[in-house]
Amino acid sequence: MDRLTSASARRTGTLGTFAGVFTPSILTILGIILFLRTGYVVGNAGLVGSLAIIGIATAVSILTSLSLSAIATNFEVRGGGDYYLISRTLGMEFGGALGVVLFLAQAVSIGFYSIGFAEALSTMLGWESDIAQQVLAVIAVAALFGLAWMGADWASRFQFGVMAILVLALGSFYIGAFDRFDSGTLTEGLGSLTGGENFWVVFAIFFPAITGFTQGVSMSGDLRNPGRSLPRGTFAAVGLSTIVYLSVAVLFAGSAPQVDLAGDEGIMRTISASSFLIDAGVIAATLSSAMASFLGAPRILQSLASDRIFPLLNPFAEGHGEANNPRRGVLVSLAIALGVVAIGNLNLVAPIVSMFFLISYGLLNYATYFEARAKSPSFRPRFRFYRPNVSLIGSLLCAAVIIAINPTAGGLAALLLFGIYQYLRSRPRPERWVASTSGHHFQRARESLSAMGPDQDTGRNWRPQVLVFSADPARRARLLRFASWIEGGSGFTCAVEIALGRGAAARRRQEQLRGALRRQIRSLDLEAFALVVEAEEVASAIPTIVQSVGLGAMRANTVLFNRPIEGSLDAESLRSVSRLGVNVAMLSAEDPGWDGLGKDRTIDVWWFDDDSSRLALLLAYLTTRTEEWASARIRVCASNADDQSLDLLQDYVEDIRIDAVCEAVPGGTVGTVVAASRSADLVLMPMRISKDEILDGHDQPLGDVFDRLPQTAAILAGQRVDLEAGPESGEASEVAALQEEVVDAEDRARTLNRVHEKLLVRLTDLRARAPRDVAARHELAELEEELATVRRRILKAEARAETARRELADRLDD
Repeated sequence: MDRLTSASARRTGTLGTFAGVFTPSILTILGIILFLRTGYVVGNAGLVGSLAIIGIATAVSILTSLSLSAIATNFEVRGGGDYYLISRTLGMEFGGALGVVLFLAQAVSIGFYSIGFAEALSTMLGWESDIAQQVLAVIAVAALFGLAWMGADWASRFQFGVMAILVLALGSFYIGAFDRFDSGTLTEGLGSLTGGENFWVVFAIFFPAITGFTQGVSMSGDLRNPGRSLPRGTFAAVGLSTIVYLSVAVLFAGSAPQVDLAGDEGIMRTISASSFLIDAGVIAATLSSAMASFLGAPRILQSLASDRIFPLLNPFAEGHGEANNPRRGVLVSLAIALGVVAIGNLNLVAPIVSMFFLISYGLLNYATYFEARAKSPSFRPRFRFYRPNVSLIGSLLCAAVIIAINPTAGGLAALLLFGIYQYLRSRPRPERWVASTSGHHFQRARESLSAMGPDQDTGRNWRPQVLVFSADPARRARLLRFASWIEGGSGFTCAVEIALGRGAAARRRQEQLRGALRRQIRSLDLEAFALVVEAEEVASAIPTIVQSVGLGAMRANTVLFNRPIEGSLDAESLRSVSRLGVNVAMLSAEDPGWDGLGKDRTIDVWWFDDDSSRLALLLAYLTTRTEEWASARIRVCASNADDQSLDLLQDYVEDIRIDAVCEAVPGGTVGTVVAASRSADLVLMPMRISKDEILDGHDQPLGDVFDRLPQTAAILAGQRVDLEAGPESGEASEVAALQEEVVDAEDRARTLNRVHEKLLVRLTDLRARAPRDVAARHELAELEEELATVRRRILKAEARAETARRELADRLDD
């Protein structure tokens, strides 16, 4: 294990729930916004609006906490917090992109809270200069840098003292607010302030207040039991802080007029019993929040660097001392914080911080939904109060809030995230962990297979699903490349190799062959699956493999061999595969000029007006859908076709929407075939099997054609090929037609039975009159003849209905 990996693997694990999660989270939530901006929020939005703002922000934090609790109790959480959770779920690309955003959000927060500290202290000292505030912020950043440089232990001691000061400050405010509280003032302050700020502008300023609930997550690598501490500490911090903010908002609304609340940032000092304690609380809260961010940001950067996603960041994986303190990350965080201080405007920085955190919360919610939606057996969170839809709602709520607050800033942040994601996708690198993406894709494939039904292999829905058999790596490479062409981006290819033998030795060889086959597929940069099967002989194994590969509608329908057929395969073996309803293709491409084809290519398809010819024409078309053959010309060669037959063939080709030129080729010998197709880049020749011989479409030995032509593939259709199939064709249409036929026949029989009943009534009447009425006797004879005709029609209709019912039952059983 190298230095970068060991840096990520080490776990200090010294902090519990209270010190490691609850304390940093609650101190960050009850920070600068509580003391300097809550009055501003209530003043502009009114009590009702401010409660709505707190409610929406709290909903984001609660939903995200539920997602966090589910995913944090599903596997061991190491250093990196949110970044670690999301990267191990959504994969390296999303994780790397989000890690950068999370690091920036935390680093920016250092400067954000330091600016708040400077505003508070300058107000206490009576300094109105912006430069003075920036100097104070720089001093704060420098002091916090010293603590972060020394490590988390020093910061933890600092936070306990801060918590005591915060409790005293809040107590002072509650005492003063209760003493000033007036119900009339409360009633007047219910609505928003006339001429005040827009609701979402106020929300954007308030939202950073709740972002501290993930501070404990960032310290996950320093927790003794992250799976237990993260949910408990996070929910405790969110619950208590929500109660505090709601009560403070109500007390603000009843203690001061809206105009004073909106215009005086220090209104909490005026209302509280002790302004000194409020000043101390502001200083303590802002410094504590900044301290938490100063601890979190470098650890996210260290975890990101330890995963070696960005080579430029690799040096930041190195830690210092037994605690593995990320001092290099501390230096980078210092530089970013000083840059934020240079901006100097708290209201300008707040929306930027909101975007970064909202994106991270949205992705954390989505990552949890993604994990749960995949329904992987490994998703077994110990946190039981979770439902997947909760995470989806949380993700959508974060997106909605981004759009409502600042769609421009949100779009730019998302664009940054997308750019990093695409950069990581474009870079080849080994996967360093197993993400949940494969489980997600498996579940989608499972659902799609079930939705496809049992049979998608006819007419309009037919797609090439190719099994490539070869034991020679060099020749297999050409086969796989050819398979990728005839697949045309619409099917799949599976490379098959048979490991001959039985027992432990054969199984070891099977594993070796599987690894070699996968490596070859990767080296060819082709999309194909690898399958190695243990068998005692090739000839008997191939039909079994052909029938076994696939699930549901995703079953092999085309088998591709090299020429000559390898092993002990012969014409009878080919016939046995074809009788399974599977197409057979055999490639002859021994020419070393295989890779030297030019851009202006020609594909010759020999036409004999049978299913093999139609399949060859379809495969030629699919080949032209690949980048390599996109400009190729398809030529349909019809042997001994007269002008009328050629015109009909050209009309047919145009009707099936394939761009091809039809030409008549006189003669039917190997010589005429070679003369016509010698200059073609690829020849597709229908073949057939007669007794023990493999013949071309002219009934000439196929080997003679292979010997004298360039790259040639012989095609034998094992199933009906309908290139004219439309939406109404196929099994569904045939079943519907049978159902209609049953209904029509039954309706016909019922109608004839009603006619028969009426005729029987007339028959009874005529028989009563016939002995004494000559006319009745004549009419009776005609009626009996008509009755006989109706009975025959009834029997015919019932037989037709019964036949249709049987055919329908057979079709549905299939």
